[in-house]
Amino acid sequence: MSVPLLLLCATLALALLFAVIYGIARGLNNYGVVDIAWSYAFALVAVFYALAGPGWMLRRALIGAMVIVWSLRLGTHLYRRVMGHHPTEDSRYRQLREDWSANFAPKMFGFFQIQALSVVLLAMPFLLAARHSAPAFHAWEGLGAVLWLVAITGESIADRQLHRFVRDHSHRGKVCDVGLWRFSRHPNYFFEWLIWVGFALFALASPWGWIALLSPAIMLHLLLNVTGVPMAEASSLKSKGDAYRRYQATTNAFFPGPRRASR
Repeated sequence: MSVPLLLLCATLALALLFAVIYGIARGLNNYGVVDIAWSYAFALVAVFYALAGPGWMLRRALIGAMVIVWSLRLGTHLYRRVMGHHPTEDSRYRQLREDWSANFAPKMFGFFQIQALSVVLLAMPFLLAARHSAPAFHAWEGLGAVLWLVAITGESIADRQLHRFVRDHSHRGKVCDVGLWRFSRHPNYFFEWLIWVGFALFALASPWGWIALLSPAIMLHLLLNVTGVPMAEASSLKSKGDAYRRYQATTNAFFPGPRRASR
């Protein structure tokens, strides 16, 4: 199957999928489920590219397995978080309800379709790797796989550390600054970005592989400037106040590093 046809099929299928997810979200009255669908959608795309791509079978199998493991782990983590608080909706979507109150339904439907398109765009490393026909692994692919393994392990550890901290009722109102959270205010986001760097490095060995570098660049922008750090910081400041301001003064926002002396 040619690359344009692969992209077209993936785009149409995801547009339909996210239209269905929009209907489910509307029925639940909780639009946060789009985060779950977005995470799981990458596994579906990876399976499609691995099965339909014209590249070397072992390469298609490896990149497909990497994506599936990451996608299912993140999607399940988000499912537990979103549905664990259901029917309470994530603050981001409550804010969108207010911002789009005059024309909410069509704008939210468009938002879901944008999520579908973002999956197609960010999944370019998977497509590039799935069409690479060289019958041997390249050093870039080995480096990408190793970095992916380190990053997904780090993200899993960060998520577990935060979950244990929040679950302890004695920590109510306190800031999680233990483990990896001692060196970064958002180690989960940092390792999430690093996973995408691993995907891009894996695809770098493929023809036109440089295009894959757009995925971690876009993800870094989203995490630092759009839906990641800014919203998490605003929520933490609102709920924890001065305790979080002191945490901001001593701990890097994104890239891990040694703590600074508090002024």
